[in-house]
Amino acid sequence: MTELRCTYRLQLGPGLGFAQARALVPYLAELGVSHLYLPPSFQARKGSTHGYDVVDPTSISEELGGEAEFRALVAAARDAGLGIVLDIVPNHMATDDANRYWTDPELRARFFDIDGASGRHRRFFDIDDLAGVRQEDPEVFAETHRLALSLVRDGLVDGLRIDHPDGLADPAGYLRRLADAGVEHVWVEKILSPELDPPVGEQLRDWPVDGTVGYEFLNDVCALLVDPGGEEPLTELYAELTGETRPFSEIAFEAKLEQARTTFRPEVERLNRICPVDGVERLLASLPVYRTYDGGRSPEDRAVLEQAGLPDLYDGKPAEWVTRFQQTTPPVMAKGVEDTAFYRYCRLLALNDVGGDPGRFGIPVERFHAANRVRAERFPRNLLVTQTHDTKRSGDVRARIGALAGMASEWAEHVRRWVGINAPLKGEAGAPDAVEEYLLYQTLVGAWPISAERLEAYLEKALREAKRNTTWVDQDTAWEGAVKAFARRVVAHEPFLEDFRPFAERVAEAGHRSAMAQTLLKLTVPGVPDIYQGDELVSLSLVDPDNRRPVDWELRRTILDCGAGGSDRDREKLALIRRVLALRAERPGAFAGAYEPLDAGPDVCAFVRGGQVLVVAVLREAGLDERVAVPWARPVRAGDITDERSYGLLAR
Repeated sequence: MTELRCTYRLQLGPGLGFAQARALVPYLAELGVSHLYLPPSFQARKGSTHGYDVVDPTSISEELGGEAEFRALVAAARDAGLGIVLDIVPNHMATDDANRYWTDPELRARFFDIDGASGRHRRFFDIDDLAGVRQEDPEVFAETHRLALSLVRDGLVDGLRIDHPDGLADPAGYLRRLADAGVEHVWVEKILSPELDPPVGEQLRDWPVDGTVGYEFLNDVCALLVDPGGEEPLTELYAELTGETRPFSEIAFEAKLEQARTTFRPEVERLNRICPVDGVERLLASLPVYRTYDGGRSPEDRAVLEQAGLPDLYDGKPAEWVTRFQQTTPPVMAKGVEDTAFYRYCRLLALNDVGGDPGRFGIPVERFHAANRVRAERFPRNLLVTQTHDTKRSGDVRARIGALAGMASEWAEHVRRWVGINAPLKGEAGAPDAVEEYLLYQTLVGAWPISAERLEAYLEKALREAKRNTTWVDQDTAWEGAVKAFARRVVAHEPFLEDFRPFAERVAEAGHRSAMAQTLLKLTVPGVPDIYQGDELVSLSLVDPDNRRPVDWELRRTILDCGAGGSDRDREKLALIRRVLALRAERPGAFAGAYEPLDAGPDVCAFVRGGQVLVVAVLREAGLDERVAVPWARPVRAGDITDERSYGLLAR
């Protein structure tokens, strides 16, 4: 296998198939990544834009170019010294006429999780046309993994990313079966609770995997860069604007319970047919984690059940009920928290991302170090991400919004002023309400400049996800239209823009410093960094589908080749990535070696890798004057090592 140094996630689809990806190989090799990280590439339903709606897991996608083009891409990558990581989708397939496993009644009964009493199939979350697959059946596993295993066995693919393993009846058994089949490198899309088990949060089970896809790092590094001094003033501002004083945990529970009672009513009915239990909706909403495993018998699960006040949850229940319950808590959590509560609670939107806890305002350097040490010991090849196809916003947008915590009083003054300036722009319906208006201002400052079209598309999704004034199912188009009209007026309102533009530029500068520190940490702490498509330059993307917009590859090639084009910030970010990846290639032993935290105060994160590489990330301006001493170097600070103000890197 090619040495794992850095993966680069390509989001294939219309306009970027295997042939177009092959043309990018020389650029990506020069950038310094070691692996192309491909999205699901098996045959999906016609017109699929993402590949997660698979109809035939035994063939390569014709829309992306077919098997010949896939093999040509792999060959080009190998010739350039790059490996391949492939995302696969074991939990579900599309209920489509092109899916022979679905259209054949006998195969359907064998391959899919069908409720015999109702005839309904287990869904992927709330998506009716994605049916759950019975991977617990060895024959189903063998058939649906025939192609994936052959790609690994033949050396075309180095490792697999497993989508949504928590939907499976037996995730641990599934992963053991993969390992037994010879798959040595596996990453799981597993969301871990950051606040479950202090000081480092919920831990990945001892599965035969290389780690998770990296959301725990994303949230830790974001929280590390948020100034704790901003918590009180931002909490007070949010209460003043919206009247909301409840903790996030209460809002999250309310949203989960709402989802269990509505969206997931079919799943609740199935549970009650197996074994009637009073208040099963409340039980589904009560767990602080995505799911428990193996009937909750492990010490980790017993602790979870105790924390939830449900130590006897599984006692006396039929095995089928326990399995179904464990498969249902993940979608209740995901739809209730990530796709509802995250859009209802807007104190600081940087904290509202996949796997995060917006109630946790920030973390100290010591906790960040502790998590890195655990990762180095248990899963040193865990992926490290700051943006994915599923994140609510890009790492650069998150860094800008997070920077508001360091200028909280000034931000509050501006927001109060903007509310007054823009009040006449509201329509008769009074839309947007206070929560929606505050979400709009944070989005503008995080993603500025942004077109009215992109902003409106984002707001429509955010409003429907929040399910407060409109929903995906019961759309209030009048309210949505009024909010969009308000946003259009705001971004063209000169009195607002006169006050907004200079402040937004200050936030952009502060956010860029945070984003550079974030990028440096991703590239140097224990784990394997991942770059999402186009994110080597400043990326100001919002939630899907905004984060899947076409990438200007020519601009990136030009900057990499001759250092020209783009903005100063673009060139600085790409140069940092290229420089650190080159260092990782030169000194693989250092980055596979020890992780030694250094004490540099609360505003600096410093450590040594493998006794050879000193890393200094300035978290806040107060840390600019802090010096770091190591045995083999004079006392140094970021500015002593490089000409940059937010990071430093020194190799022995």
